[in-house]
Amino acid sequence: MLEVRNLEKSFGSKQVLFGVDFQASPGRILGLVGKNGSGKTTIFHSILKFLDYQGEISLDGQDIRQETYARIGYLPEERSLMPKLTVLEQVRYLATLKGMDAKEVKEKLPQWMEKLEVKGKLTDKIKSLSKGNQQKIQLIITLIHEPDLIILDEPFSGLDPVNTELLKQVILKEKERGATIIFSDHVMTNVEELCDDILMIRDGRVVLHGPVQEVRNQYGKTRLFVSSERSKEELESLPHVKQVSLTKQGSWKLILDDESAGRELFQILTQGQYIATFDQQAPTIDEIFKLESGVEV
Repeated sequence: MLEVRNLEKSFGSKQVLFGVDFQASPGRILGLVGKNGSGKTTIFHSILKFLDYQGEISLDGQDIRQETYARIGYLPEERSLMPKLTVLEQVRYLATLKGMDAKEVKEKLPQWMEKLEVKGKLTDKIKSLSKGNQQKIQLIITLIHEPDLIILDEPFSGLDPVNTELLKQVILKEKERGATIIFSDHVMTNVEELCDDILMIRDGRVVLHGPVQEVRNQYGKTRLFVSSERSKEELESLPHVKQVSLTKQGSWKLILDDESAGRELFQILTQGQYIATFDQQAPTIDEIFKLESGVEV
């Protein structure tokens, strides 16, 4: 288990992290989200001891030291590979820094190459690979030593939908293996799909932390989906309705200021009219993120 307690960080006179507390557990995926500049990468760099900081960070109760790095896999947002090396040379070099020997790398690498659909490229130079395939090689380097803690900074950036789905399946397999996984992403649907827990940062402070469904439920069932013959203007004039929009499925989505208003609205909408759909739900993580970021939902 990764535990972070009262993490604070300043660059000169500018403080960027303020008392950040959270934990990430084995066999669970934690999504770290926040606007650009909120402090996500600084948190990652603090965990990895790339930066000095105030507070406590431990992995399974032990302070993270040089010998602990072999238990960590890190995919940085800025990908960095050596263009003149072959895939085998690049992976072998970085894997040995994590404690693997050359024989072990040679045995495991073909399996990973097949899993990530880059089979047959072991002797290709890094510079000859597409951007997507280079990203896959960097992911292999991150995971080949079977780390206990996996940190992925914007792992889906630049990937097409097919490779994004492939990477999601790899991440879920690592979760099944029992790894503790933290990843950051700006696409909240990825977070909601993959994550067990969420940590939302705003201006260096934790604003939300907990299981995804519990976080959603904290905001109440303030989304109401209705199939009705009433016009948008009529729906907007109803009590407790803050916003009305049309979904791709053709139903109306109403944002309510109070989840308890659902019963009253049901009575109003069913007076003399047929309603095909009346579904009250908690907000999505994307809507919560926009709300907490000060964006109109």
